[in-house]
Amino acid sequence: MKKTQPVQLTERIHIIDGFDLGLSERTGTYVINEEQLTLVDTGPSPSVSYVKKGLALLGFALEDIKYIIVTHVHLDHSGGAGLLLQDCPNAKVVVHPKGARHLSDPSRLIAGAKMVYGKQFAQLFDPIVAIPEDRLVVLTEGDQLTIGANCTLDFWDTPGHAKHHFSIYDPVSNGVFAGDTVGIRYEQLAKDGIDLYLPSTSPNQFDPQAMQQAIERMLNAKLNAIYYGHFSKTDQPERALHQVEQWLNVFLEEGKSASKENWTVEQLASQLFYRVQAHLQTINVPDDHLVYAYVRLDMQVSAMGILDALSK
Repeated sequence: MKKTQPVQLTERIHIIDGFDLGLSERTGTYVINEEQLTLVDTGPSPSVSYVKKGLALLGFALEDIKYIIVTHVHLDHSGGAGLLLQDCPNAKVVVHPKGARHLSDPSRLIAGAKMVYGKQFAQLFDPIVAIPEDRLVVLTEGDQLTIGANCTLDFWDTPGHAKHHFSIYDPVSNGVFAGDTVGIRYEQLAKDGIDLYLPSTSPNQFDPQAMQQAIERMLNAKLNAIYYGHFSKTDQPERALHQVEQWLNVFLEEGKSASKENWTVEQLASQLFYRVQAHLQTINVPDDHLVYAYVRLDMQVSAMGILDALSK
């Protein structure tokens, strides 16, 4: 098993690397150390063993967990929730109203993921365990969840990446657990002092207008932090949000050109990758940098979502 030492982000928040797709710093699980111990996102089922190990290293037992919040029900964020829940007798899973039925009956999620990932599905996501309805807590826009004497989380309906997506505002850190709705942060570059934030426009519910509204909502909130599903935390939310906004416009511009030319997903993905690579070359990121493997994966999925949205 790969190194699983959790990373401390604030006095009360850690991130555990789930090694999604076998890659480090790809997808993480947040641990909020309050009176009601709370996790945000589990990653897919193959990540659950890493989550358990990370919790043990932090000194927590699985019996201590009270809430497992999933920002949305895409399998790289929630696929492991049912598996983890089996060993967390005191926990409930918090989910968006439009996602709840997919956790209690994941058949449509499985079918959709198989269309995207094909023969790799089993290796990446199995097993996907259904969650009993009495273990689900459904929250939406304006709802709150008190997890400590001084911490009541606020839930924001933030579609754009997916209709079943909410974001969670943490008043203690003045930060938001944003899942994928305002983009991806590349920790591989952040370690070198380089910012890269790209939108995540995956199929089949990508809505550019709703994504822009989520970006604006977070800008208006004057946050001190954003906690990304991919990956970790930024202390410069305004800079990050403006950058992802700019790239969203680039993605849509390239998508419209691709639609006119009847490009394939692979052709659009290559063009998006080229645009990102060209940008990084201007700031002297070498062509053999580790980050490009991550970007190439993300551009493939984002190209699917862009062409799907523009075809509707």
